[in-house]
Amino acid sequence: MKPGSLPPLNALRMFLVAARHLSFSRAAVELGVTHGAVSRQVRALEEHLGVALFERQVRQVVLTAEGQQLYADAQPAMEQIAAAQRAVTGRAPVRAVRINSRTSFSVRWLIPRLPDFVAHHPGIAPQLITSLAPPARAPEPFDIAIRRGVEGWPSAVKAQPFLEDELLVVAAPKLLKKKPIADLRSLAQHTLLVVKTRKQDWDDWKTHVGSPRLRPAGRLQFDHSHIVMQAAVDGLGFAITARSLLGTDVTQGRLVCPLPKLRLPLPPMYYGCAPGTGRETQLFAQWLDRQAKLG
Repeated sequence: MKPGSLPPLNALRMFLVAARHLSFSRAAVELGVTHGAVSRQVRALEEHLGVALFERQVRQVVLTAEGQQLYADAQPAMEQIAAAQRAVTGRAPVRAVRINSRTSFSVRWLIPRLPDFVAHHPGIAPQLITSLAPPARAPEPFDIAIRRGVEGWPSAVKAQPFLEDELLVVAAPKLLKKKPIADLRSLAQHTLLVVKTRKQDWDDWKTHVGSPRLRPAGRLQFDHSHIVMQAAVDGLGFAITARSLLGTDVTQGRLVCPLPKLRLPLPPMYYGCAPGTGRETQLFAQWLDRQAKLG
């Protein structure tokens, strides 16, 4: 590299996106190019600088010390260039926050609360991306992800707990009117509703409350928790659900909790912000904390 020569800006831009995601594949998706294009541009930048910026490992890349230094110094400079362009062209920045969340949590907890965020931050557009994959294998780039527990997060993302949770049993009032339950053993006369991806919830709960051998009259299985909740509202059986997924069904009388003292604590819900995200993401994270405190 000649003294004072600038690096190729296109290669630098691709490096910054790849460094933010710690993934050439996710950078390619965001930039609308191929994985190979990102890899070639980063390699060209490394050759220009004469240093390695990434350690290429199996299925992931990790920034070297030189890569971390370049990212820390160049990212603010690139943001200043973008701000200068907006000032010259008179175009307002697109303010959006990309939220990665599982489908049922999005439907039952997040979406009903989003109008409050939009009302308080009208200049920020929440873009919801639902995915069953853990954040470390997210198919699309995100600014903030929401998941239960600490497993499956990218190493560059610091997950923060924000919502305590627990499992409890709910059913429709009309079902209980037909077949009341006086105690735990009475569950044996009912059908239990099961989420395909959380088959163990009922067994974990029964073990926790001291009745691991309790056998129900039947079981019905569904793909997602929000579908199970609708099935419970319609009187198809008893559901076991996280408190965070109750929505307004209990407060509005569509569901009741017939065994309110028999609850199983769950790992809390966490959110994690992707490296290099802006003020919009921080505002959304702060809003999540406030919503969790409201209950």
